[in-house]
Amino acid sequence: MSTTTETSNRTAAAAPAGGRRIGPAGLALRQGRLEIRQFLRSRESVVFTLGFPVIMILIFASIFNGQIAPGVKYTQYFITGMIATGLMTVSFQNLGVWIPIERDRGVLKRLRGTPMPKWVYFAGKVIMVVVIGVAETALLLAVSVGLFGLSLPSDAGRWLTFGWVAVLGVTACTLCGIAISSLARTARSGSAVVTPVALVLQFISGVFFVFTDLPRWMQQVAALFPLKWMCQGLRSVFLPAAFGAQEPGGSFELGRVALVLAAWCVIGLALCLLTFRWTTKRDG
Repeated sequence: MSTTTETSNRTAAAAPAGGRRIGPAGLALRQGRLEIRQFLRSRESVVFTLGFPVIMILIFASIFNGQIAPGVKYTQYFITGMIATGLMTVSFQNLGVWIPIERDRGVLKRLRGTPMPKWVYFAGKVIMVVVIGVAETALLLAVSVGLFGLSLPSDAGRWLTFGWVAVLGVTACTLCGIAISSLARTARSGSAVVTPVALVLQFISGVFFVFTDLPRWMQQVAALFPLKWMCQGLRSVFLPAAFGAQEPGGSFELGRVALVLAAWCVIGLALCLLTFRWTTKRDG
């Protein structure tokens, strides 16, 4: 899609239909639908965001099928990490890569000059993240249950925990993705800035390896960032309660999980407000 066409579509999303005035919710939904369509039209985004976590589950779960604790298979442990990784990918990584592309193409500059309120652009991104994140999580759970016998929680309390961990985690990662997008100077450098950060966090946050098997200094570094706490919170949902004793703090520490993720939501919002740019430096 060309820059002109893309901008025209975005502007049309904010324009009244048939002369009728569209309310804030209508504007956000239109922008969200546009963002989702653009995401689905990008084969690279679809394959990497939706396909990569599934491929990793298929590979790792097929290779490592032993137990890491009584009654806990490596597969169960790994799947919780991949769910957290999937949520981070669709929010932090996806936004951190695509916003610089839109900025470099001049899309954001043109949007700022249209009648569409600025907040609608971000609302559309949030709607896209939520919709794709839900679809990706459902896909991962379906693959895990169907092929590797993952046991889904049977009580409402665990599903409630799953909900608030996912919401706080996605919110924090979305805000951080918007913030880190300002570090990329060009469209091509977005992936180079964001992807290494995402990969390092996956390796040190207990996604590919049992967290307590990592060096102590890695655990301490990982504890500074949201992904580690997302993984830990999701482990409390899908793993036996007794496994909490294997965590560094001797329990799943759900109170601390909520506190750290909420703190990153505040930090991410502050970084967005301070750093987000609608134009490249060459545009002034």
